[in-house]
Amino acid sequence: MRRLWTAIQGSLISKLIVAAGSALVVSVSALSYLGISHQEDVLMDYVVAEADRLGNTIKLGTRYAMMLNSREDLNQIISNVGSQEGILAIRIYNKEGQIKFSNIPAEVDTVTDIKSQACYVCHRVDPPVSDVPLDDRMRIFDGPGGQRNLGIISPIYNEPGCTGGCHFHPADKKILGAIDVVLSLGAADREISSSKTRIIGFTVIVLLSLGLSIFLFMMRFVIRPIRKLIRGAKRIAEGGQCASIDITQRDEMGTLVEAIERMGKSISEKQIELNRQRDEYQSLFSQVPCIITVQDKNFRLLRYNQEFREKFRPRPGDFCYHAYKGRNEKCLNCPVEQTFKTGKSHSSEETGFDADGTLRHWLVTTAPITNSEGEIVSAMEMCLDITSRKQLEEELEKSEHKYQAIFRNIPNPVFVLEAESLRILDCNESVTLIYGFEPFEILGRSFLDLFPEEDRARFEQRLAQRDLHDRVVHMTKDGRRLFVTVRISPSEFSGQKVLLVTTSDITKRLETEQQLIQASKMATLGEMATGMAHELNQPLSVIKTAASFIVRKITRHEPLAPDILAEMAHEIDAHVDRASRIINHLREFGRKPEMKLEPVDAGGILRRSLDIFSQQLKLREIEVELSIAPDLPLVLADAGRLEQVFINMLINARDAIEEKWAGDPKPDGPKRISLSAAVAGSFVSVAIADTGCGIPTGVVEKIFQPFFTTKKVGKGTGLGLSISYGIVKDCGGDIRAFSTPGEGTRFVITLPLADLDQGADA
Repeated sequence: MRRLWTAIQGSLISKLIVAAGSALVVSVSALSYLGISHQEDVLMDYVVAEADRLGNTIKLGTRYAMMLNSREDLNQIISNVGSQEGILAIRIYNKEGQIKFSNIPAEVDTVTDIKSQACYVCHRVDPPVSDVPLDDRMRIFDGPGGQRNLGIISPIYNEPGCTGGCHFHPADKKILGAIDVVLSLGAADREISSSKTRIIGFTVIVLLSLGLSIFLFMMRFVIRPIRKLIRGAKRIAEGGQCASIDITQRDEMGTLVEAIERMGKSISEKQIELNRQRDEYQSLFSQVPCIITVQDKNFRLLRYNQEFREKFRPRPGDFCYHAYKGRNEKCLNCPVEQTFKTGKSHSSEETGFDADGTLRHWLVTTAPITNSEGEIVSAMEMCLDITSRKQLEEELEKSEHKYQAIFRNIPNPVFVLEAESLRILDCNESVTLIYGFEPFEILGRSFLDLFPEEDRARFEQRLAQRDLHDRVVHMTKDGRRLFVTVRISPSEFSGQKVLLVTTSDITKRLETEQQLIQASKMATLGEMATGMAHELNQPLSVIKTAASFIVRKITRHEPLAPDILAEMAHEIDAHVDRASRIINHLREFGRKPEMKLEPVDAGGILRRSLDIFSQQLKLREIEVELSIAPDLPLVLADAGRLEQVFINMLINARDAIEEKWAGDPKPDGPKRISLSAAVAGSFVSVAIADTGCGIPTGVVEKIFQPFFTTKKVGKGTGLGLSISYGIVKDCGGDIRAFSTPGEGTRFVITLPLADLDQGADA
């Protein structure tokens, strides 16, 4: 029974059949009951009416015999009528209850108890009732064998015809007796039973038909679609994609299928996305390169990621403080505890050892995890390993102290300037040593205050335009002038853009350079001595010859023609001017002026340099080719020092040619020095080439180093090219050497074109 009930509870069709069947059974049973009851009532009413009619018929049929008192006729009528099927008894009672006539002979003249069932209807009260309704005159009782019988008492009234002379009935008597007709209800009962059977059978058939119809309908239109929907829903519940459900009904079930298919598709898409996000978040949680744990209120580890497992190797059910630090109780300042108390995130820095004993530093951040009611059920703790950052901070602190010490003790003055206003924000201790200012005296002042007053406006713009300024004049606290090299680099200081300025005191270096340059000039003058002597000897010879001629004419008292005297005086004057120019050139070349960059004519300086050596080169049979472009623009340089460079180049070219032709055997080819000057973009290019011995392979890069020389011992100091290189660089130019051993050398000097404004500022 329990299994049957369980099966019914688990089946929609069983529930529907049981519910509909129960309702139908109750309805049909009630309807059948009412129908049977109604039919039974109708049938009984019909039987009673027929029985009453039979009684009346018998009474009418026997009326005439009774009035004639013909007993034989009465007995015959009653016997004939009582012999019909279904009539059990016909009795005529007198008023004393005696059966006077009956179809059962044995009952004649028997007296019944006035209170018996047949007489009780009228004699239940005293005096007896004379007018009784049919329902009260009817009785149903069980006969032999349990068969039901129907009895109807019909009164025999005292009619006017019964009170005549032929009868003895008094006129005050209303009831003379009664006719009792007893009929068998077997046929009626069988009919009622048959009707009940037919109705019950019909009910059962209807119930079975209805149940079968419901079953078929439910199976076809409900159960099968529902099973398909269940299979689709299970696929959705299992996380799979819901395929098309094979239901083509156009009713509500079809609409439901379409809705479920759309819902399944949407759920499947969202489930796929949810699974992807879950896998992604699980992967992130597990593989994120930081420590993540989830703890309950007792600081027990509920979950943790792979990083935590590898670093601390926790035991199942371990506590946070034990896994992290090997403690037996929670930490004093626990951010997880604060999160449970306040429901907010907290952060702190922690230090401890991981599983291999390495000291670690972590940045700890916690966050609450709540349930659907908003209650905090756990806390997530994320630890970011900042050991490297801590170590870097310590190293940075050490480095900061170190570089601060370097900044303070570096021998060159260092200034930190505000980028816009050039206000001095900081400086090192060398500023005091070089400039004489104490830090409190110079901080907050403008860097331009270190320049001479006439240079401040000029350098206010130039400091922001260039990062290197050479040979700048600065003023010390006591008014001394310093030559410095200023180097500027943008930087940041205390969150703002600044200029980091370093100055190098080059005053002594410039003095040394001046001495070296002057020494080089003296050496050059020594090299030039022979040529200068010859250059001066020629005008002196002319003057001597003219003077001797005049003296001889005067001694002999010979007349001197005026035109001859004028010509000789003119020659003497011209050669005196020539000698004066040579001497002035030597004096200007040999003096020691300060270097000053200004627009100069490089071609003209090249010609002047050649003039000094032209006679020497002729004596050595060295051919000179000079090619200077017409209208050559001016260059920015120092004229005296540039002339020294050209003279050094000519001396080196002369010596290289002499060294080559001093060998044995003597080489073929010309002795030639080629000089040229031309414009090359924004520069003037001056080339000095020779056909000398050339520079040995591998030493071209070294020839501009101080004290390096390829000449024989005693023939060179090694300063000429080095000083020339420094002079050209100071002019903003460049010098390069190209040489082929045994064939000659070519020096190319490039000098920037002069900008009149820049030249004035230099």
